[in-house]
Amino acid sequence: MSIILYGIPNCDSVKKARAWLESRSVPHTFHDYKKAGADKAQLKRWCDAEGWDTILNRAGTTFRKLDAADKEDMNEAKAIMLMVMQPSMIKRPIVEHDDGLLVGFKSEEWDSVLR
Repeated sequence: MSIILYGIPNCDSVKKARAWLESRSVPHTFHDYKKAGADKAQLKRWCDAEGWDTILNRAGTTFRKLDAADKEDMNEAKAIMLMVMQPSMIKRPIVEHDDGLLVGFKSEEWDSVLR
């Protein structure tokens, strides 16, 4: 199974996800948004699969610090634009695997999908 883990290295959820993968010797590639950025076409595919409201991290400080005008009338195109400009607004972690996506770290879900 081909696995790519997307995130930011200092994020607690990403740290837990990486530790989970490593403790189970699950081979994976790590994509660091801070170094490699976020691809607009990829974000569009993720939004098509899971919904932009699932992929956009509204709980993070980066989103909360946005001006009210930037938060108004949120839609997929606007959410993708914001996530490309500031990848810390992408929900973390996201895992691409052969059968789809995992959004966020939930140990039980990962056990059933990635084992």
